[in-house]
Amino acid sequence: MPSVAVEGVTKRFDGRTVLDAIDLPIESGQIVAIMGSSGGGKTTLLKCISGLIVPEEGKIEVDGIDVLANPEEARQHMGMVFQSAALFDFLSVRDNVLFGVRRRRALSIKEAETLTAELLERVGLVEAADRLPSELSGGMKKRVGIARAFALKPRVILYDEPTTGLDPVTAYTIDQLIVELRRDLGVTSLVVSHDVSSVFRVADRVAFLDKGKLVFDGAPDKFRESDHPAIRELIDRAEAKSL
Repeated sequence: MPSVAVEGVTKRFDGRTVLDAIDLPIESGQIVAIMGSSGGGKTTLLKCISGLIVPEEGKIEVDGIDVLANPEEARQHMGMVFQSAALFDFLSVRDNVLFGVRRRRALSIKEAETLTAELLERVGLVEAADRLPSELSGGMKKRVGIARAFALKPRVILYDEPTTGLDPVTAYTIDQLIVELRRDLGVTSLVVSHDVSSVFRVADRVAFLDKGKLVFDGAPDKFRESDHPAIRELIDRAEAKSL
C-alpha cells in the first residue's frame, strides 16, 4: 500500500480547474518533489493532501486513512513545514517546539522537555533554544518549523517551499536535514519547491504540474532530460542563473 495515494483528484476555484484528475501514488520512505509552473497547482495539491482543501473529485489516503472522510485522523499521521515557518512570535524556540509536542502527544512534562531537547539537537538549535523567532535567521526559523513538525512523530512530512528566501549555503543545509531525517526516521516526504538545485539534491522522484495536469512523474535524471516546454524553461532558467 502506498504511504500516500492520490487518485483522480480534481479541484476547481471559481470555475477554473486548478488540479485536473491527478493520480500520484507515493511509496513509503520516498522523497517526492512536487514542482510546477506558476499557478500549476503544486501548493493546492499539497493542501489537498493535508486536508486543508477539499477537492471536488477524487480520493486521497495517507497511511491508509481517507483524508477526505477523516481529515483530523489523517493529520495525526502528518507533519507540515510551512513556507513562512508559522512560528509563534511570543514563544521561544524551545516553547514553539514544546507546543507541538504537548498538543498531540500524551507525555509527561519531563518526557516532553526531553523530546524537545532531542529535536533541537537534531536540527542544530540547542544554543538558540531561549531565543524568540524575531532573533532568528530565515534558515533557523525553517529548522524550528521542521523540529516542531517532527515532534508529532509523523509518518508523512509535507514541506512547502522549504528553501525559499534562503541563501545557497543555508538552503543546502536545509536540504541535508530533509535527507537525514528521511534516512534516520524513515518518513515519507513531499516537498513542494521551485528550486531546481534543491530538488536535484533531495528528491528520489519529481512530479511536475502544468496547468493543473500532471505532465511528468519520474526520476530526477529523466526530469532533467525532459523536452516538455514548461520543464525545459524551468531547468534552462535555473542553469543560466547558476552560471
